[in-house]
Order: sequence, then structure tokens, then C-alpha cells
Amino acid sequence: MAQAPQDPVTNRPGDTQVLEAFASHLRLQRGLSVHTVRGYRGDAAALLSSLPPLASEPERSDLGSLDLTALRHWLAGLSQRGHSRSSLARRAAAARTFTAWATAAGWLSTDPGPRLLAPRADKVIPQVLTTTEAATLLKTAAQRAEDGPVEVRDWAVLELLYASGLRIGELVGLDVGHVDFAERLVRVLGKGDRERVVPFGVPAARAVRQWLQVRPRIAGEHSPPALFLGVRGGRLGARQVRSVVHHVTALAGVRDLAPHGLRHSAATHLLEGGSDLRSVQEVLGHSSLQTTQRYTHVSTERLRAAFHQAHPRA
Repeated sequence: MAQAPQDPVTNRPGDTQVLEAFASHLRLQRGLSVHTVRGYRGDAAALLSSLPPLASEPERSDLGSLDLTALRHWLAGLSQRGHSRSSLARRAAAARTFTAWATAAGWLSTDPGPRLLAPRADKVIPQVLTTTEAATLLKTAAQRAEDGPVEVRDWAVLELLYASGLRIGELVGLDVGHVDFAERLVRVLGKGDRERVVPFGVPAARAVRQWLQVRPRIAGEHSPPALFLGVRGGRLGARQVRSVVHHVTALAGVRDLAPHGLRHSAATHLLEGGSDLRSVQEVLGHSSLQTTQRYTHVSTERLRAAFHQAHPRA
């Protein structure tokens, strides 16, 4: 923990240095992902920019003015600019994390964060494919695989995303050695650097095996050990995966989804197939069972729709 300075005003570094120290704390001590650290740092930067500057040094914000009123004013401004309840809830959480850290570091005399109330995030039911749509999507991807190694890779990406429920960052972070075909397991490094082992099925194993057979046709001399490669031989990126998912869903004629939609679909279909919440929590790598429980709402909505469509006394 950082030592409190003797004079917070004269000894505090500039805003950039404060933000870098905050990001290092999140990354090294909290073990948060690069994506989360980037988001929290950005929110903290926006918060600092909303504060008045120091009279003596206009390039530095007046952290001493960061009280509950300032926090509420900042959130109110975001709300007026059209930010959703979910966005406000996330930014409020980032602000509370920052003020707690800044207080421990000695830049704030008291922490206003715990008294900050923010709107609860909207409970949005994730959009998912039906099992028929998922089958159509993967059949289309398999048919495209006859066109070349890139299409084989796309097929393997879609099969593994749906089979394992991986996050997109987890998928592109996989190396070849993380896949165990004998046990049909993949070793994943998830949020907070938490490692877990996720099973996958025969269709995904078939697709990934076929991709590994043609992978040398894309890999270059200096290619990384990444499981999935881009066309130039580097590690496949998240943006490319999103493009693949959108493209193949359009070809298959099913509803357009982001890669996370396949994760939602996998979770929903697991629950509909009889898996218990704890098992699905382990597969998805959720730290809280409450996060996993939202998929029960998806299953309930679909069950209700099926009931109204098919039951004679609905």
C-alpha cells in the first residue's frame, strides 16, 4: 500500500501519474484483466477531468474537491448525456474503487465512495440462439470449411465458442498446448488470472483437429503458439472473431449475435438440458452464482413462450 504523503497538494503527482499508479494497483494487486483495468482507468480519468483544477497548477485536478457531491454531479452529467443504467452502475463501481485506492494512498482524507448510490443495472435477458439455430450456424460453418484453411479455422472457432462458452478474450488467448484431446478439455485463463478447465464435445474436437491439420499453411516462421491464427500468422484477435461470428450468422440466416451471444447460448442450452447452476458456473468461470442465475430467466422466458404456443389451455 502506498504511503500517505505529508502534503497531498504539493506532493501529489500529476493526473497521468495518479492514473498509472491506479492502473498498476488494479493489475498487480487486484489481478484484474487488461480490459477491466483499461475501463476503470478510463472512468477514473473522466472523473478527474470533471474536477476543478488546482489554482496553483491548472494542469492538475483538485483531488481535495472529490467528495460525495462531486461524485453525484459527475454521474448526473453522464446520465444527462444518455448513459444507460448499466453504464452508470459500472462507472459508479469504478469511481468507488478509485476513491478507496486514493484514500489508502493518502490523496484523499476521507473516502466518499461508500456513500455513493447508483442506479442498479438493468436486468437484460441475453439474446440467444435456439438449439435449431445453433445447429444451422455450425452446419453452415462446416460447409464453408471446404473452401480453405481460414474457413476451417472459422468453423473451429465457432464450434469451440459454442461448445465451451468461452469469453472471446479467453478464446484468443488459447495456445495449442491448452487443448487436451484425449480428455476433451481446454485449459483457460479467465478473469482475474483464474485458471479453469472446460470440457468440449466431439463436434468441437473434430473441428479443432481439422484446423490444426491445416494450421501450418497459415503459420509463419515467427508465429506464436496460439491455437488460432490470423491470415498473417499472428494470434487471432477479438475483432476478427467478432467479424467471423457476424459473417457466418448472416450466411446461415440466423439472428445476428456477437461472440458473447454464443456464450449465452451455451449456458442457456446447458441449463435447458438439465445441468445444474453450479456446474454451469464452473464452465463459464463466474465468480458469483448470481451472475449465472440470469440464464435461468432466459430458459424461463423460452419455456413460457413454448407453453403459450403449444399448450391447448395456454
